[in-house]
Amino acid sequence: MHVEGQCHCGAIAYEAEVEPGTVRICHCADCQRLTGSAFRTNIAARADRFRLLRGTPRTYLKTADSGARRVHAFCGDCGAPVYACAAENPQSYSLRVGALAQRHALGAPAQQIWTQRRFAWLASLDAVPGCDGQP
Repeated sequence: MHVEGQCHCGAIAYEAEVEPGTVRICHCADCQRLTGSAFRTNIAARADRFRLLRGTPRTYLKTADSGARRVHAFCGDCGAPVYACAAENPQSYSLRVGALAQRHALGAPAQQIWTQRRFAWLASLDAVPGCDGQP
């Protein structure tokens, strides 16, 4: 499936091919800190199926406790995350689902990882009152 994405301000734009139904949620502490939220929602795009259309992301290199090195790309203007990939010879890019124009067509998450770090209250969100817009 062809997808198009961009940062919040539009300075960075890209396109990629992804497989619908392969969305993953990561509950690790790094993803919580990097998003400022409870988890990060990603979909993988093969490196040969990802192309920057506009702008040059700034990058941050994170070395995990395991020694794995990941590049986290973000917009230098608005700070919005764009993707993550291996530091050397990336085979794929982990795209941020919320930045994709086609985000609602990708399907429900197929997998959750680092679930031991998941917030306990996530399972009870259906019981939280909601509204369409600001209260």
